[in-house]
Amino acid sequence: MFLTVAIAIWTILNLYVFWRLASVPLVAHNIPRGWLFAAVLFLWASFVLGHYLDHLGLTRLALPFELVGSNWLGILFFLFSCFIFLDFITAFGFLLPRLAPALRSFALLGAGMLCLIAFIQGFRPPVVRNYEVRLPGLPAEADGTVVVGISDLHLGTLTSERWLKARISQIESLRSDLVIILGDLVEGHGELENEKKMLPLLQGLKAPLGVYAVTGNHEHYAAVGAGPSFFQDAGIKLLRDEWVEVRPGLILAGVDDSRNHSLTPEDVRRARQTLSGRAPGAATIFLSHRPQQAELLAANGVGLMLSGHTHGGQIWPFGYVVRQFFPLLGGRYEINGMTAIVCRGTGLWGPRMRLWRPGEIIRVTLRSPGDDK
Repeated sequence: MFLTVAIAIWTILNLYVFWRLASVPLVAHNIPRGWLFAAVLFLWASFVLGHYLDHLGLTRLALPFELVGSNWLGILFFLFSCFIFLDFITAFGFLLPRLAPALRSFALLGAGMLCLIAFIQGFRPPVVRNYEVRLPGLPAEADGTVVVGISDLHLGTLTSERWLKARISQIESLRSDLVIILGDLVEGHGELENEKKMLPLLQGLKAPLGVYAVTGNHEHYAAVGAGPSFFQDAGIKLLRDEWVEVRPGLILAGVDDSRNHSLTPEDVRRARQTLSGRAPGAATIFLSHRPQQAELLAANGVGLMLSGHTHGGQIWPFGYVVRQFFPLLGGRYEINGMTAIVCRGTGLWGPRMRLWRPGEIIRVTLRSPGDDK
């Protein structure tokens, strides 16, 4: 049902954009309608075909279709947004009927400018966001511990080994004590054949206190067991509804990502179970791919929650929609004495675009309650 609805929406958006492109004077006078329809039809099919071929393991054949289709997703969104905005103003051409076609030229130009800006921002290296968090229960000797976090790399056919190598170098330059990966390390198609080529790079990722991770929803999209086993093959310690003491007095807990689209009583039970058995008052960092259950975690003695998943909306104004499902969209929040930091994503999903927020790596310096620095 979900797939049927998604394809139906995808088809309607493509037909609407074709209809409006065909009414732009510059397009109508220079591109035959049949050619324009064929181009839109190819772009419509590329997104679906690319993912389907990749799931079949035909990575090389899927790559051009996935590259074209994914970027068309972003371009289509901007075209749709600009055209529909103009249609609301002109009542779909009933107001200003003679001027409306010319105004659509400006809508097309506006969409083109937004696409250009989004592509430039999408190809920029992620920025480093620095935070300082006073963590309840942190021993004085652990004061100054540096935690570096990344999320949503979405390694796959659209991510190059060169890009990943640059990100690992960027992480190493931050001189962290602990590195954490907040889920969606892989795109999650099939047996992860393309992602496995990047294992040697990931195996080189080191930190004095270790490299830890939790699964994201995309790890569950891979063939059964392939997502979680990828972390093990990369030498990354995967926390699946469990906690570890990474140094005396500092607990790192991680919950496996839910396969459900919304929060369930089972998710609440697993979060509580994950935190059980700790020493009373121990400084606790909780890793969760989705930024959910903040109030519950705060009530159970968590001092810092780190999450990803939202991408900060990735392409404005998607953030307004994402916020309806995940109010903790990106950045720092204080909830009942607990700090929550949501990474806006180190990589990209779908189009190689971002607007207006760049990708990011988070760097958190932990301070003990008695520290006055």
